[in-house]
Amino acid sequence: MGILRKARHTNAFGDTAGACAALARQDTVLAHALDAIGAPHIRRRPGGFEALFRIIVEQQVSVASAQAIWKRCLAGVDPLSPATALAAGEDGLRACGLSGPKIRYVLALAGAVQSGQFNSDDVATLSDEAASAALQSLKGIGPWTAAIYLLFCEGRIDVWPAGDVALLAAWRDARAGAGKARGPQPTMAGFDARAARWAPQRGLAAHILWTYYAHIRGRTPI
Repeated sequence: MGILRKARHTNAFGDTAGACAALARQDTVLAHALDAIGAPHIRRRPGGFEALFRIIVEQQVSVASAQAIWKRCLAGVDPLSPATALAAGEDGLRACGLSGPKIRYVLALAGAVQSGQFNSDDVATLSDEAASAALQSLKGIGPWTAAIYLLFCEGRIDVWPAGDVALLAAWRDARAGAGKARGPQPTMAGFDARAARWAPQRGLAAHILWTYYAHIRGRTPI
């Protein structure tokens, strides 16, 4: 994997008060969400194989389902590493609750890491765009999965997870709360396009809305 340039926003989440205030001044819907939550919960995880494995598990399932499957993966693939995932094989991963496609994605990821074809340390040296492309070169890693990795594991502040249904649901609710519910409901495409206005802090806007989503459902952010 070629190294292009250092990522400008790696580990950029710190004191977000000033940036949140700026987003609130810019967007009354985000201001409503921030009024409700106080401050966003910033999700951070160690990177590498285990992190990508977990995000694959989380693709297109509810939070509760993802947590249950992940718990079985931690118990059934122990220690969780490329070698143990490959040793578990299709049968072992299926016993953990993974679907057929996700089994193929995890095994492809494990093989790429085991062979040296993919090294997550290289990703940290790349620009946001190049890092996303490098992650998407792996089977089963699309734009959403790549964005989640860059947000949660590398702390990049201007990455947007396009297609995230929880963010859209949070936006629709906050929009109504801010008195902006006239007209048709925002579509996913329209919402993702709107996120461009929040650059260079799109990732922070996402964390605000994820925290608000947990809030309106009476859950503690995770």
